Amino acid sequence: MVARVEALEKELSSLRLMLARQTSAGPSKTFPDVRFRNEETRKRILVTGGAGFVGSHLVDKLMMDGHELVHHDVVNPYFIEGCLLKDAVKFGIAPILLFTVDQIYHLASPASPPHYMYNPVKTIKTNTLGTINMLGLAKRVKATVLLASTSEVYGDPEVHPQPETYWGHVNTVGPRSCYDEGKRVAESLMVAYNKQERVSIRIARIFNTFGPRMHMNDGRVVSNFIIQALQGNPITIYGNGSQTRSFQYVDDLVDGLISLMNSNCSSPVNIGNPEEHSIANFAQIIRDLVGSSSEIVNQPSQEDDPQQRKPDISRAAKELNWRPKVSMRDGLKRTIEYFRDQIDEHRRLSEEP
Repeated sequence: MVARVEALEKELSSLRLMLARQTSAGPSKTFPDVRFRNEETRKRILVTGGAGFVGSHLVDKLMMDGHELVHHDVVNPYFIEGCLLKDAVKFGIAPILLFTVDQIYHLASPASPPHYMYNPVKTIKTNTLGTINMLGLAKRVKATVLLASTSEVYGDPEVHPQPETYWGHVNTVGPRSCYDEGKRVAESLMVAYNKQERVSIRIARIFNTFGPRMHMNDGRVVSNFIIQALQGNPITIYGNGSQTRSFQYVDDLVDGLISLMNSNCSSPVNIGNPEEHSIANFAQIIRDLVGSSSEIVNQPSQEDDPQQRKPDISRAAKELNWRPKVSMRDGLKRTIEYFRDQIDEHRRLSEEP
């Protein structure tokens, strides 16, 4: 009991310190102007996973565009830029199935391999039962629901680049299958509800995305390489580095998701940047941008790691008039600065009495 009280007191002390910094004298934090919308154009929008990396950027954009946001997540909402605007965004794990909304962005799911492989049962449940719940809500309130699916539905592809018509090359019992198959089932559920219950659906197949607000322990290649380079540690590549990926900046993804939601396209749509790089080349680019002398080292490859991944975005260009705008290098520079600030902040906090 004593240990629990001490832990709670420590947590409370951290919260007091955070609030003190937010309300201390000096230049106050400013927010962008929020667009005013009348009742006819303003929508009430539910975002599941709204405090996560992608979700927080999406909530920011929708809120600044004048919509009312209902946010649902299992973590604290400090990533959301306008979190003090309580009338615009509703937080917490409220009984969301009782809400009336116009649009639902269903983003809730672990997305980092170390995280979803740590708890595969929860990953499958989130992507199946969670999707059923959102579809049930959409059916009841006649909302449009967008599923944040993934390029992982293509598995280790034998078609390159990958169009939406490609069915994939997957391992249904591999270590990544909890996520890959969870998303494939979620897509099937979306289509079934659309056909049988006439629920309005959108399916976004999201390719590798990076940007500010990624967690330092995210476990994916972008955050790993940047943190290792900033700290002067060896940059670790699993495999020989010849495997390829296509990386998009988070702002481009958010624009793609909103464009898809507001379209009439009910078929799956790839949202990604078709600029392709080998992992070895990507590591060198990050090391150069950081200005690091970190050594690049190779470790044994990981099971089921796809050898190539590149989106065919013809459908997005045609149906949504969407293409990525931020170059990989510009996006990486912004992300590196974010992580540099995060490391400095962690160091400063660790030195405080």
